[in-house]
Parts: sequence; C-alpha cells; structure tokens
Amino acid sequence: MDTPSGSGPERSPLKLEFVSGTLVLSPGEGKLLPSVLSHLAVKDDRISAWRASAGDYAAIVRICSACGIPLTDSARNYKALDLVMHSPFAPRPHQRKALECWKKNKGRGIVEMPTGSGKTFLAALAMASVKRSTLVVVPTIDLLLQWEKNLREFFRRDVGMLGGGSHEIREITVATYDSAVLNMEFIGDKFGLAVYDECHHLPGEMNRKSASMCLAPYRLGLSATPEREDGGFEVMENLLGPLVCRISITELEGSVLSPYVTRRIAVALSPEEQERYDAARKKYTSFVRYHSIDFSKKDAWSSFIILAARAPGGREALKGYLEQRRIARYGRSKLMAVWKILRENPGERIIVFTADNDAAYAMGECFCLPVITHRTKAAERKEFLEKFRSGEYPVLLTSKVLNEGVDVPEASIGIVVSGSGSTREHVQRLGRILRAKEGKQAVLYELVSEGTSEMGVSFRRRQHRAYGNAPVSELPVKPFPGGQEGETC
Repeated sequence: MDTPSGSGPERSPLKLEFVSGTLVLSPGEGKLLPSVLSHLAVKDDRISAWRASAGDYAAIVRICSACGIPLTDSARNYKALDLVMHSPFAPRPHQRKALECWKKNKGRGIVEMPTGSGKTFLAALAMASVKRSTLVVVPTIDLLLQWEKNLREFFRRDVGMLGGGSHEIREITVATYDSAVLNMEFIGDKFGLAVYDECHHLPGEMNRKSASMCLAPYRLGLSATPEREDGGFEVMENLLGPLVCRISITELEGSVLSPYVTRRIAVALSPEEQERYDAARKKYTSFVRYHSIDFSKKDAWSSFIILAARAPGGREALKGYLEQRRIARYGRSKLMAVWKILRENPGERIIVFTADNDAAYAMGECFCLPVITHRTKAAERKEFLEKFRSGEYPVLLTSKVLNEGVDVPEASIGIVVSGSGSTREHVQRLGRILRAKEGKQAVLYELVSEGTSEMGVSFRRRQHRAYGNAPVSELPVKPFPGGQEGETC
C-alpha cells in the first residue's frame, strides 16, 4: 500500500471541512496532502490547503480509513434518524431485490424501475435502512408535492420542501433540481442520503451540481429510463454509483403494472397535405444535400442552423423543414383518428400527447377538451387533474408536461399524436397509463403519418424492450369523413 506523503509516527490528523459546496482538506502546517488522495483534490493557494468536490466525501473517508490516515471530520453535519416505516403494504419482490442490490453496493447506485412500480416506496425502504437525514431531489413541482405527501405518511413526521415557493429545511427534505442547485452550498453537509428521482435529469450542466456539491455518502438514483446517448450516463455513474438493478416493464406487466398493448396506426395525409408536405420537404432536403450535411454526426443540427442563417436559400430551407414537420405531426387525418378513438372508448380516462403546444391547443379548441402545457397555471393544472381523476374530465390533452411526474392511475388509454424520436419520451408516455387498477387494460396508440419522416421517428423511439412485440395496425378512416377537403374543424 502507498505510504501517505508527510506521514510519520507523530502524524497530525488531516482536517476535513465542508465549505460552500466543496471539501477543504488541511493536512497541517507545512504538511503535504497524502499521495493517495492527490487524484481527488487540488491545491488552493488562497487558503494553503487542498480542495475537493463534496461528492467525493465518501471516497476520501474510505481511503483515509483503509490507509490509516488520521482524520478529523468536521465536514459532515447530518444526523442519524430513528426512521420507522408506517405502511399497510409489504415490499414487493422487485422492490426487495432492488433494495438488496443497492445495499450490496454500499448504499450507492442507480435503480431502473418502470413508472408505477413503486419507486417512492423503494426510496422510503432505503431511508429506513440507512436511517440518516435525507434529501430527495425531483424535477417538477408536481413531484415535489407528491413526494412530500408520501414521505410524511410513510414516516409520520414533517417533511421540508425546497421549491415552488417553499423554503423549509428539515431532516427529511424534498427539493426540485433547480432549488437544490441554488441552495446546495449551504445545505450540502446536512444529509447522509441523497435520492435523485428521474435521475436522467442529473447530467445537465447545472443539475449535476446538486450532487457534486452534496457530501451525502449514501446515494440512490431512480429512473424508468436512465439510458442517455450523450455520455450522460457516465456522469450519473460518477455522481451516484453504477446501475445496480434493472426491473423492466415486461417483468411487472399484469402483476404490479396493468397489462397493456401498443398500437401503431398509420394514417394518410390528404392529397393537398401530401402536396404541401412534398414541396416543403424538397426545399429542406435539397439544401441539406447541397451542403453535404450528415445528420449521423453529433453536431449536424447545429451546422444546419448556422448555414440556414448565412447561406443563400437557408431561411427557405428552415421554413420548409418546419412546415413539413408541422404537416406530418398534425395532419387532418390524425385529428379524425383521435376523434375515432375517443368515440370508441366512452368512459375511459384518456391522455392525448402532442409534440408542441400549438397542436394541443388546436385539438383542445376543436374537441372542447382541457389542455395542460407549461403555460397552464398551477391552480388550473391541479383543477384539471382532480377532475380527470374523478371522471368529470375523461380526456386530457398535453404537450410534454405530463410525460413524467403525474400520478393518474385512472388513465387507461394514451394517444401519441406526435413526439420526438426519443425512446425515453415514448417509454415515459407509456408509463402514464400503466399504474395498476383492478380490471384495467391499458392501450397506447401511436399515430404516424404515412409517407413522411415520422415513419423513421417512430422506428427510433420504439427501440425499447417495452415495444418488442407491438402490433402495427391501420385505422380505417378517411381524411375528411362527412366534409369537404379544406373544411375547418
């Protein structure tokens, strides 16, 4: 084993402090930092000491213990708690499995579990296991409120909230990612366990600071879709630990989750829409080919936007791209397909997903249905969701804000009118309708415009084991039933 530099029989202890979201290591006047810690800290000449990421607290303590380095730990400021869970439900087998995998990795790691499979319950089990003050970090206000309510009921104690107008720090606290980042330099020493819900948000340049500035030695990441294609998963592993357990939708279907089917429905553009689509796409693709833009490369989209702003014909090409995408995402046949599904499923709770706000509002106006987007005020959103749960509003239209963070077990049908090519988004939308309810059969419809770029988008976003055996069907609906071409809704 390496002998720490500056060590000796009368070695002074290494002092460890938490300062403004970092760790300060002071080996003593005139002493050097032990060499076994040199890869974790850098010299800060302003204070004649070494500075490390607060997120490396556990690693530093373990190294000092293993190497016999005396340590005065003034950094940790979290408490041991007498946590007892109060729940009428026993852990399910998949939750026990996930907890054991996490504990075997010394209380650090990421657990992949489907929406509706009890991630909050698993986190509570982890909290009861380590019995330390805990910070739970979530992406939305809706989740902030849900977690606060559930943890208060599980442990029968007050739970602090940070975000959405609340600023109360308690031994168990729930915070949004934004609020955690803003406050971590002041509270990063106060928690022994940090739980990151929807942890695929963590690798963002700002969000990751909520973990790097927190010294919690125990860490749990939760997500139904932790995979990322931009190197972000490696960031999550560095901050939280490795993927320790993966529970798939197909493992829980029909037991923990509702049985489901997914149906991809190809709909045809009207002749007039097809003509406009082809003309707009030709402007876009001709420009792309002329400038040899290869969209298989990472920075291709940035190159296209720069060229569209500078090169002759660029603005027309960008307009063509936006127009062909708009037609494919929200053609008249899709509108009629949605109407057909709504009529065929009276009494069912249905969520309709679109890729953009304009399409959601247009459909809401056409069908006289409530719409939830990021523009919807909190009180109005709460009212819409409560009426959806009660059945007063059987249908909700949304763009992206209901992709995650809303608990609606009553929803049994999802209609994807349009979306991105993201596998994560598609799995999240499926998860909205899978929460178990007696006698429930969930169905996810995906509407795809034939002969458009949406066919490729659909293929990309379905590359997930949850869609392995999904059938492709055709909807027998004419583009303009009962009306004339060009007739408005």
